Amino acid sequence: MALTKADLEALDLAIASGELTVSHSGRTVTYQSTEKLLQARQHVSNVLRAQSGGGRVPTFGGRSYGLASFNHD
Repeated sequence: MALTKADLEALDLAIASGELTVSHSGRTVTYQSTEKLLQARQHVSNVLRAQSGGGRVPTFGGRSYGLASFNHD
């Protein structure tokens, strides 16, 4: 099942409300901690960015970092 923006929004609502249980499209997931919920949100965000042509986000040791870009105008 592909991840959607609605999945990301459901995670955002859970984070904002302090809930660890997220229900969306007939699925219910209870996360072990807020940290795990935030990790799930980051994963969904990365997948959606890659699906939209934003490219793959480089990760190092499980953390994502933006790379510097330079413009020689």
